[in-house]
Amino acid sequence: MKKLKSALVASAMVSVLALSGCGEGRGGDATADGDGDGFGADAVIGVALPQQTSENWVLAEDLFNDGLREAGFEPIVQFANAGVIEQQNQIEAMIERGASVIVVGAVDGAQLGTQVEAARAAGATVIAYDRLLTQTPDVDLYVAFDNFQVGVLQGTALLDGLAARKGEGPWNIELIGGSADDANSTPFFEGAMSVLQPKIDDGTLTVVSGQNTFEQVATAGWLADNAQRRMDTVLAGFYADGAELHGILSPNDTLARAALTAVDSAGLDVPVITGQDSEVESVRSIMEGVQFSTIYKDTRALVAETIRQIKLAQQGESFDVNDELDNGVTGVPTFFLPPVIVTQDNAVEVFDGDPILEPVMSEFK
Repeated sequence: MKKLKSALVASAMVSVLALSGCGEGRGGDATADGDGDGFGADAVIGVALPQQTSENWVLAEDLFNDGLREAGFEPIVQFANAGVIEQQNQIEAMIERGASVIVVGAVDGAQLGTQVEAARAAGATVIAYDRLLTQTPDVDLYVAFDNFQVGVLQGTALLDGLAARKGEGPWNIELIGGSADDANSTPFFEGAMSVLQPKIDDGTLTVVSGQNTFEQVATAGWLADNAQRRMDTVLAGFYADGAELHGILSPNDTLARAALTAVDSAGLDVPVITGQDSEVESVRSIMEGVQFSTIYKDTRALVAETIRQIKLAQQGESFDVNDELDNGVTGVPTFFLPPVIVTQDNAVEVFDGDPILEPVMSEFK
C-alpha cells in the first residue's frame, strides 16, 4: 500500500513539474510577466469565495486564513452565500481596503468584470481560484486543477465501473451536469463526453432520456435538490416501464448522492455513478461499494500553490504557468494541478496523510 501511495504522489509531482516547465497547452502559449513592483510583506490579500456548497470550499477558508497569516499577509477571506451581488460588493470592499492581491473563487465567473477591472485599476493583482473568470481581460492568473482532465477521468471511470459491475454492454446511462454559471462545469462535461460520446455513437451506451447536451443536464447552483428533482422526473418518465439504469455521470459527490436518493426512491438497482471532491460521505459510500468513484483535488495543494504564486507577485517576479485558457476575451495564464481518480481499489493509498479522509480510511483498513 505504501508503495502504491508513493507511486501516486510521485506521479502527481512529476506531472506538476513537467507541466510547470512548459509554456503551451490547449490554449496556446502561456506567459505571465511580473511588473517588477511587488508589494509589502504585510499586504492585505483578499479572498472572495463562492457559496459554501462543498466541504472543499469550507476547508479553503481555513487554509487561506492560516497560510496567508503564516506568510505575513493580512487575509480577508469571505463567502458570498447570498450570490453574485454579495460577491461583487465584497470585492469592491477589498479594493477599498487596499488589497494587493484579490483571489476570486467566483459564484459566476462572467459577472465580475466591473469589479476585477476596478481591482486592476487600483493596482491589485487578480487571481482566479478554481473557477475561471470569463469575459474580462482583467485576470492575471488562473490556478486550478485541470478541469477537462477531471471530466476525462470521470468518463473513463464510468466505463470502467460499468464493465466491472454491470457485465457486458450495451448499457443505459443518464448524465448530470454542473451549474451553468460555473465556468468549470463545461470542461467537466466536455472532458467526460470526449470519452463517452464515441460509445454513445457506436451503441455501447444509450442515454435513455435523450438528455445528452450540457444545457439539458445542467444543475442550477450545484444544488442537490435540483439534481434530485430532475432525476426523479427522468426516472419516472423513462424507467417506470422496467428499463434498467446502469450508470450515471455525476460531476461531483453532492449531486451523486442526490441522484442515488432518486434512484432509491424509484426502487431501481444502484447504478455505477461518478463524483468529485472526495467528500466524506461519498468516500464512505465508495468504500461500502455504492458510489463507484470520486476525484481527489487536494484543496491543501491548491491553496498552497495559490499562496506560492502570491509570494512571486509580492517579489515582483513572473508567475509560474503551464497552460493558457481562453476566457472569451483573452488568454489567461494558467497553472494546472493534476487531479486523481479514486475508487475502492486505491482510496486508502490516495488519502494516506489527508487530515480529513485518512481517519475515514482507518475504518476500512
